[in-house]
Amino acid sequence: MVVKTVKITNATGLHLKPAARFCEEALKFHSTITFTTGNVTANAKSVLSILGACVRHGDEIEIVCNGDDEQEAMDHLCKCIAEGLGDKNEAQ
Repeated sequence: MVVKTVKITNATGLHLKPAARFCEEALKFHSTITFTTGNVTANAKSVLSILGACVRHGDEIEIVCNGDDEQEAMDHLCKCIAEGLGDKNEAQ
C-alpha cells in the first residue's frame, strides 16, 4: 500500500470533466485506489464517488493505492493531478 497527499490545482476542482478523467486514469490499474478529503473517502474508479467528495481547488486529498501496480498507479495519478486532469482552466 502506498499513500500520498496531493493538492488539487486545477481551477475548478474535481467537477465532472476532471473527475471523469481521474476515474478513467485510475481504471487503467489493477490496484484498489481511493482518496480521502476531510472525512469523506471516495473510490477513484467511480465518477459518482469522486463527485460526491466535492473536491474544490486548493483542497488536499490523500490517495491510497493498494495492489500489484500500486506505485505505478500512484505516480501516474499524481502526474495527472499536477497537469490539471485535462481541465483547460488549470490553476497557475
